Formats: sequence, structure tokens, C-alpha cells
Amino acid sequence: MRVLVTRPRPDADETAAELIALGHEPVVAPLLEVTFETGATLDLSDAQAILITSANGVRALASATARRDLPVFAVGDASAAAARQNGFDRTESADGNVQTLADLVTSRLSPHDGRLVHVAGTVTAGDLAGKLALSGFEVGRAVLYRAEPVLNLPEVIGERLRDRTLDAAMFFSPRTAAQFAELVLSEGLGEQCGRTVAVALSGAVAEKLAALAFLDVRIAEKPDQDSLFLALAAANT
Repeated sequence: MRVLVTRPRPDADETAAELIALGHEPVVAPLLEVTFETGATLDLSDAQAILITSANGVRALASATARRDLPVFAVGDASAAAARQNGFDRTESADGNVQTLADLVTSRLSPHDGRLVHVAGTVTAGDLAGKLALSGFEVGRAVLYRAEPVLNLPEVIGERLRDRTLDAAMFFSPRTAAQFAELVLSEGLGEQCGRTVAVALSGAVAEKLAALAFLDVRIAEKPDQDSLFLALAAANT
């Protein structure tokens, strides 16, 4: 299958390599461009733990501090693995979403032991700080990177849609899905999605694609890449 990958690099390249190993032909066209804050530093002096909701957060964290002693709580297995690869050995995965991350933190930590630091970008999904505040936690958000949407539809996406040679499209976040829908509709290509199956990481991601006439929309059973690949395989049967 020819499969569109819309997530930012370098994650898009890693996904593409996995798709090739599975026998697919990836079409890489990131819809967000990630830039890290040059020379950013991170004050962890009174923190009891660090919260991570993306692999880019891990990369930014690893660049901003030399400390590796604090526990790290990650939203999912991929971000947890990235944290461990960067030397954060005290890492736990919530294996889910912002709510499961908040639940994990409240089950492991006490608000009396210090504040939490959420390393994030300029835009985040869900209100992690608000959920934890309900349990008495103080959460400081450290913005260490930016993920800016591309302004125009990548040429390769337009070509594939017009030629109807795109079998599937993978969407990892509501933001990339919304950006795809906006750019495709602005080019008048909404109906050209009719031979393409959309594969979404979650229901929240799939909702952003509702205006497009996809052949089908498959939703991963769990919000991780392995489940997304399983959804893609089911779309190919």
C-alpha cells in the first residue's frame, strides 16, 4: 500500500522505515515543522518529577538539562522509550493519553513532595495541568519547542490525491489531522480522498477528518504506533 505519513520529522522517518519493513510504500509529507528553543535551560531545582507528552518533549528535555535523576512520567510507550534512550532510567509509561497520564501520576506521587514540570511545545492536547490540579498538584509548563503547521498542501499529497494513487493516510494527532483537512479542502480535493483509507490514532484524531470523503476511517484500538499499524493492516484486508 502507498501510505501517507503526516507527522513531523524525525518521527515521520522512523514511521516510514517501519512501513517499508512491513512491505508498504511510505509517502512522507510532514504537516508540522518542529523547531527547538536554542540554548533553552530548565529549572528543576524544586521539582519532584517531569511529565512528557511527546517524543519531541523528550528531545527538548534531553537538550535542556544534564540531570537524569528525576522520575519521568510519559504519556505512552514510545515517549517512554525515547526517554530511556536519552538516559532517563526512572521512566514510567501511562500507555494511553493525558487522562491516563494524570491517573498514573496521582497514583505514584503526592502533591506535598514538590511541583511537577511538564516539558511541552507551544501547543498541547488536553489539559494535563488542570486534571492534576484537581488532585492538588502544582504543574509548571516548560515550553521548549515549537511545532508550526505548514502553510500550503505539500505537492506530493495533491499529486497522489488527484491521481487517486494514495491507498491510506496515517494521522497521529488531532492537530495534523485538522491541518490535513484544512489544506485539502482549500485545494478543493475533499472528494479525491474517496480511494484512500484514513487510519487515526484515536477518536479525537478521526473527528478532525469528518469533512473529508475518505473511503473508510479506521481508528487504532490503543493510542500507539503498533495499534495504528494493526488498524492499517485491517484496512488492507
